[in-house]
Amino acid sequence: MKMPALFDLAGRVAVVTGGNGGIGRGIALGLAEAGASVAIFGRNDEKNQHVLSELKAIGVPSIAVKIDLTHRAALDPALSRVASNLGGISILVNNAGNVSLSGGILHEKPEDWDNVIETQLNAVFLLSKLAAQSMMSHQGGKIINIGSMYSFFGSGLIPSYSAAKGAIIQLTKSMAIELAPYNIQVNAIAPGWIETDMTAPVKTMPLNNEILSRTPAGRWGQSEEIAGTAVYLASRASDFVTGTTIRVDGGYSIR
Repeated sequence: MKMPALFDLAGRVAVVTGGNGGIGRGIALGLAEAGASVAIFGRNDEKNQHVLSELKAIGVPSIAVKIDLTHRAALDPALSRVASNLGGISILVNNAGNVSLSGGILHEKPEDWDNVIETQLNAVFLLSKLAAQSMMSHQGGKIINIGSMYSFFGSGLIPSYSAAKGAIIQLTKSMAIELAPYNIQVNAIAPGWIETDMTAPVKTMPLNNEILSRTPAGRWGQSEEIAGTAVYLASRASDFVTGTTIRVDGGYSIR
């Protein structure tokens, strides 16, 4: 097979949670540029429609689904809507995220902890379970989970986020083992410090100087810079890659 064909996603159907902004938007557009039909899941319909217009401008079939991933009963109908409109789901990108900047466990409210874990971890488990069942009937698929630098490093400020992102790496490995016999590859991407609405407050903190000095690339990353890795993991080029986590961090994690 020629190299460009390995990365061609034509005929594939991708779901990107949190695809209406930040890293999710970058991944959704990257998958569309590679030829995939794309469904974005997001709570903010205005943002959904903006990214949907960008996807349609690329020229691929696409839809936007307004959904709160913490509403478990809404997950199966949302995936069924994708299948009805675009076809069987072959790529799931579990990207949606939130954070409680609580300052640590002594300050974090239990309800804030629960909301982060429900969004960042439980929804990944539930959506992956549903999508994998569909992928099994189509003889294969790709599940891509989005981790973080806090999948590896601790944080005294955001314990629920760190706990969820650490668990994502182990969940990725566990699903990879279970689903490999069904030709479903499960991998994760661990972005470094990427400029998004969620990380914007950090740029005003003293932590920003530490980030820049620790990152060999000497800068923050852009959401579009995650897209290439996502396309690789969604494509036939990664058919013998599963259970791994690829760090896209400008070298942050090597120091």
